[in-house]
Amino acid sequence: MSDQSRNISFQPTPGLSYDPSDPVYWRPEALAGEVLRAFEICHSCRMCFKYCDSFPLLFKAIDERHDGQVGKVTAAEEQAVMDACFQCKLCEVQCPYTPRDKHEFQLDFPKLVHRWRGVRRRGQGKTLRMRVLNDPDGAARLARASFGLANAMNRLRPFRVLMEKAVGVHRDKLLPDFAAETFDAWAEKEGLVRAEPGGEAVLFQTCFVQHNEPQLGRDALYVLKRNGVDVRVVRGLRCCGMPAWEQGDLESLRAQARLDLDLLIPFVALGAKVLVINPTCSMMMRREWPHLLEGADRARAEQLAPAVMDVSEYLWSIREEPRFDTDFKSTPPGGRVAYHAPCHLRAQGVGFKGRDLLRKIPGLTVTGTVMECCGHDGTFAMTVEGFEPSARLGKKAFDGMAGAGAETWATDCPLAALQFQQHAGKRPLHPVTLLARAYRGEGFEPGEGGRP
Repeated sequence: MSDQSRNISFQPTPGLSYDPSDPVYWRPEALAGEVLRAFEICHSCRMCFKYCDSFPLLFKAIDERHDGQVGKVTAAEEQAVMDACFQCKLCEVQCPYTPRDKHEFQLDFPKLVHRWRGVRRRGQGKTLRMRVLNDPDGAARLARASFGLANAMNRLRPFRVLMEKAVGVHRDKLLPDFAAETFDAWAEKEGLVRAEPGGEAVLFQTCFVQHNEPQLGRDALYVLKRNGVDVRVVRGLRCCGMPAWEQGDLESLRAQARLDLDLLIPFVALGAKVLVINPTCSMMMRREWPHLLEGADRARAEQLAPAVMDVSEYLWSIREEPRFDTDFKSTPPGGRVAYHAPCHLRAQGVGFKGRDLLRKIPGLTVTGTVMECCGHDGTFAMTVEGFEPSARLGKKAFDGMAGAGAETWATDCPLAALQFQQHAGKRPLHPVTLLARAYRGEGFEPGEGGRP
């Protein structure tokens, strides 16, 4: 970033663009002007000092090394700021200057970071790390082909050290096991996969449920059907593309989204809602796909977006209907639940319907709603450079859940649950799993929403 002594305007430059279909988006000089403007706005505002390391790094560079001159920020300092962003979206949620708020400054810092990474990565080949982390479906296929060996190896220290050096996944990161059977393979075996579109809703189970935690998908189906929802399952859905886009890999995101649109649009065209289990995926489909895709795929993404709902959001929408089932058989131990609000659910502005649904269980009290970021945020917590910051930045969330005085913890984000399990000693349950167990009268496993 070049030295500039003039005052920097807060108004958008001619290089403003958050649309990768716009040629301006890819012009380095246009991007440089917008980065300079964003840094000036953020340095003047400072509202977002607490969310991640990006802003403290920026403010320290300007205040301590450049005498308050934003234009003197170096290329290395700029890269450090951009690399520290892990796309929690909380700065955009709190920022008063966003396109969402129709403010004249039109500042969206997370989208600017995505643009910066996309421009930096454009034209470069994929590293081994990108091939592994950007494609959860491909990594899972390889893991299943090992017939359980991958799960065993992930617990061996020598292998984890080797994986850290080869792929950049931190040796101490708690990784989820790969399921022997995918969610949609189970659903097809159970006769739940329908070839023809239709129904009231179609489930987007997410790649985590598909490959790592199929039981969560089963719980979602059970709760939806218990409440009279005609929900369908389709086979072949892919990752939403967030892991790829975190690294600026727009091509992979678009390819994955295209396959999902091929499968989902026939259902949406007949009026079905798309119910998503992970808030990151619903955020991508509802807010990101419509501006990241291009041509016919963008038009289809714009058609899809209004149909996308978080699964708890949909259940909450039918709570006043006669079909909503309140015949719960049990209550979580102690009747007290602490709830963590995922960042990417907050980014969608739809409220915390999973938490609100839990209050329908007789005798259950939500003793606290923790709004702090847990620090996992996609693949960030998995990486060598992200593992320590993710744990440090998530400490307020860990302490908040522990201080809520509840034996059972809940969160809508399965990856946040892993983060809590590793750094707070207790794994929260998804609200639909809590609802399913309460309907069935089941107990709760130690360490999964219950005792550590």
